[in-house]
Amino acid sequence: MNSSLRVSGLARFLRLIRFSHTVFALPFALGALLVATRGRPSLPLLGLVLLCMVFARTAAMLFNRLADWTLDQRNPRTAMRHRLISRPVAVLLMILNSAAFVATAAAINRATFLLSPLALAIIFFYSLTKRFTAASHFFLGLALAVAPAGAWIAATGRLDLAPLLLGAGVIAWVAGFDLIYATQDLEFDRREGLRSLVVRLGIARSLRLAQLLHLAMFAALLAFGFEASLGAIYFAGMALVAGALFFEHRSASRLDLAGINRAFFQSNAFVSAVFLGSVWAAL
Repeated sequence: MNSSLRVSGLARFLRLIRFSHTVFALPFALGALLVATRGRPSLPLLGLVLLCMVFARTAAMLFNRLADWTLDQRNPRTAMRHRLISRPVAVLLMILNSAAFVATAAAINRATFLLSPLALAIIFFYSLTKRFTAASHFFLGLALAVAPAGAWIAATGRLDLAPLLLGAGVIAWVAGFDLIYATQDLEFDRREGLRSLVVRLGIARSLRLAQLLHLAMFAALLAFGFEASLGAIYFAGMALVAGALFFEHRSASRLDLAGINRAFFQSNAFVSAVFLGSVWAAL
C-alpha cells in the first residue's frame, strides 16, 4: 500500500512539473556538450550536466507553479494543478532543487558555479513576465537557451559563437511553439489582464509570427552546423526538422485543442530528438 502511494505521489509530482517536457531542452544541452567535447564527454561531466538540467528545471517549474498559483486555479485548463502539491512543500522542494543545482554546478568548474545564480534568475524570471510584457514567449525561449549555453561552459569554461547560435535558435523555436500553445489561453489571458503576443496580435497573426520564428530557428540550426563544422549527416537531419515544423504549423492551423497539444509535444519532441541524433551521428 505504501509503495503504491509513493508511486502515485511521484507520478503526481512529475505531472505537476511537466517532467515529460524535459525532452525539449535536454537534447539541445546534450548536443552542445557533444560538439564542445567533439563527441567524447567524460561520464562524470555528462552526469553532472544531466543533474544540473534536472535540478534547474524542477526548481524553475516549482517557481512557476508558485508564481501562478491563484491564476492556475482560475484557468479551466490548469485548475487541477494546485491539488497536486501544497504550497509549503512546493517552496521547500524549490529551495532544495535550487541549492542542489548550485552545488552540482560548483562540482563542474568555477565558471558554471559563478554563473549558476544568474542561470536560476533567468529561468525564474520568465514566470513573472506575462504580468508586464507581451514578449514573455521570448523570455521562455531564453530560459531554455540557458541549457545549451551552460552545457558548453561546463565542457570548455567559456562561451563561444557556436552555442550562441544554438541558443538563438532555441529562443526562436521556443517562442514560436509557445505562441501556438498560448492560443489556448487567449480568452483567459484577456479576462485576467495578462500579456502575450496572442492577446496583442490575435490568433491568425500570432501563428504567422510563429512560422517566421521557426524559419529563424531553422536558419540558426544551419548556422550552428557550419560553425561547429558538422558534416552532411547533420544537415540531412535538418531536413527532418523542417518537416516536423511544417507538420506542427499545419496542425496548429486547425485550432482544435487536440491539434495544438499534438503540435506542442509530439512535433517539438521530434525536433529536439532529431537535432541530438544528427549531432551525434555527425561527430
